[in-house]
Amino acid sequence: MDKTAVSTNQAPQAIGPYSQAVKAGGFVFCSGQIALDPETGALTGGSVAEQTRRVLENLEAVLIAAGLTFDDVVKTTVFLADMNDFGEMNAVYSKFFRTTPPARAAVEVARLPKDVAVEIDAIATAR
Repeated sequence: MDKTAVSTNQAPQAIGPYSQAVKAGGFVFCSGQIALDPETGALTGGSVAEQTRRVLENLEAVLIAAGLTFDDVVKTTVFLADMNDFGEMNAVYSKFFRTTPPARAAVEVARLPKDVAVEIDAIATAR
């Protein structure tokens, strides 16, 4: 199977041995994004809503680098530090996925990188 890494400086650089996304088998697998400013690498947003917005902006930048949009996303996974934040996250999330939202799982986890409140990854169909 042929696979190609996707990279952009419009999203935070990987903070470990992984790619921002990988094209393989007709899909693009986007690594989880957290609320890091792509220019400074600093955490942004205090509220879950602000963090979710930054996360989805970062994810959008990776999709654009792959030649895709949110319309191409078929599956996301949302990782929350506190499931009580689901409603706040979901309100922002719904603004990015307006038509035919992807399948989704949302789970509460014990801890996320850099102690953020939310992380989201995605799988999209490749063009």
